[in-house]
Amino acid sequence: GFRRAVRVLRQLHIFRAVDLPYQTQIVPLAAILAVIGERWEQAAARAKLARWYWCGVFGELYSSASESRFAKDIIEVPAWIAGGGEPSTVTEGVFRIERLRAMRTRLSAAYKGVHALLMAEGARDWRTGQPFNDTVFFDEDVDVHHIFPKKWCATAGKDMRLYDSILNKTPLSYRTNRIIGGHAPSIYLAKLEAEGSPPIGRTALDAFLAEHQMDPALLRADDFERFIADREKRLLALIARATGHRVESDPAAEEGEEPEDQPPDLEAAVPEDDVRGDDAQEAA
Repeated sequence: GFRRAVRVLRQLHIFRAVDLPYQTQIVPLAAILAVIGERWEQAAARAKLARWYWCGVFGELYSSASESRFAKDIIEVPAWIAGGGEPSTVTEGVFRIERLRAMRTRLSAAYKGVHALLMAEGARDWRTGQPFNDTVFFDEDVDVHHIFPKKWCATAGKDMRLYDSILNKTPLSYRTNRIIGGHAPSIYLAKLEAEGSPPIGRTALDAFLAEHQMDPALLRADDFERFIADREKRLLALIARATGHRVESDPAAEEGEEPEDQPPDLEAAVPEDDVRGDDAQEAA
């Protein structure tokens, strides 16, 4: 079961322990895979396993005592895969719409979930156009990085609660992040367009940006506030597709009200930008 769990996590684009939303969720995953045997390789079974997994992550259902949930999942998920009703983790795994603006570090399981989900849904690196499979992930030193750089945001007087949130972050390679540096998007995008021989060009780069659930026009205009509002809607739609639950923008959040603090996550976590991230970015 645990050997199969590794393969499932790789398919979900979770490659490192530090990016694992919940260590605890591996326990029922491994048990479920042991119970269903070779059926896990069937497309329908893998789709249900992925939905169950994302519901657990984005519903933040494993952030507290979870032994009773283990028991339910081990009984209910195999039955669901065999044609039964939806398990409680799926029905209860609804993402709270105010959470996006509150998720700022790897202390949040859902933060790590967005990072993995973007890669799993086909996002590619802006410089190379390579999809983030396991080989590219490690060879290109991929991590989550700011879109509007911290230095630019601080200088422009932007709200730190927003520019440090997952709304302003996305998976990128180390070298791409070095090109971004502390520049405005309009400046670093022009540099990226000129990369390569022949150059990437505007059309291809805009396609890469769109795969990261963002509006290229708002990014090129350096329009931080409209970009954040637009990306919030796009990420909510992405999470809705993964969980099968409808989620919408929170009117209170759109009016600028402070979201709830994130719930405690019992996982051992490494702070965001722990080694190279923004320290390297600012050094550039």
